[in-house]
Amino acid sequence: MSDELRVKSGSLRIGDRAPDFQARTTHGPVKLSDYRGRWLLFFSHPADFTPVCTTEFVALARHQEQFEALDCALLGLSVDSLYAHLAWVRAIEDRFDVKIPFPIVEDPSMAVGRAFGMIDENASDSAAMRTSYFIDPEGIVRATTCYPHNVGRSVEEMLRLLAALQLTEEKDVLTPEGWRPGDDVLAIPALSAKETVREDDWFCHLVKTP
Repeated sequence: MSDELRVKSGSLRIGDRAPDFQARTTHGPVKLSDYRGRWLLFFSHPADFTPVCTTEFVALARHQEQFEALDCALLGLSVDSLYAHLAWVRAIEDRFDVKIPFPIVEDPSMAVGRAFGMIDENASDSAAMRTSYFIDPEGIVRATTCYPHNVGRSVEEMLRLLAALQLTEEKDVLTPEGWRPGDDVLAIPALSAKETVREDDWFCHLVKTP
């Protein structure tokens, strides 16, 4: 295990720098820091050839162009071997006529999963792994989600969250509940009475996206 991966399990939080690593993938060797300069959605799944994971990967593949439009790369991971990944990818293509266009990292030692807090350091298997990390172009974790092994993630929500992160990074605004691209946003509350535009909604004021 590299020094970058010597992170206490479960300690990675929003605002932390994502631990760097190099590993074999279905697209050849990958180093996490190779993705610097663009957004990255790094996500784990419990195991290959499992029903929930298969539906997630099919959906992610079908939404690849939407992630690309947001300048976001996709990178999957599970504890299965590279050979299992390759066989699963082929089976998905044969069964669903969908090619998986993004790399899948092998992590048989669970070193990466534990470094990212995807697996408890005392776990004997990967049953609890269904975690996603939204990593910005500087390599900083900007958001995380964690689901149990028996509940699938929503790719539409992944895209929505990514768009919200990018908007609030670029503009001095907040996004309200359920915000989607094109919706009104929230003005940051005024810090003083002099800055208040309207007294009745100073704490929750919707404005057009700048």
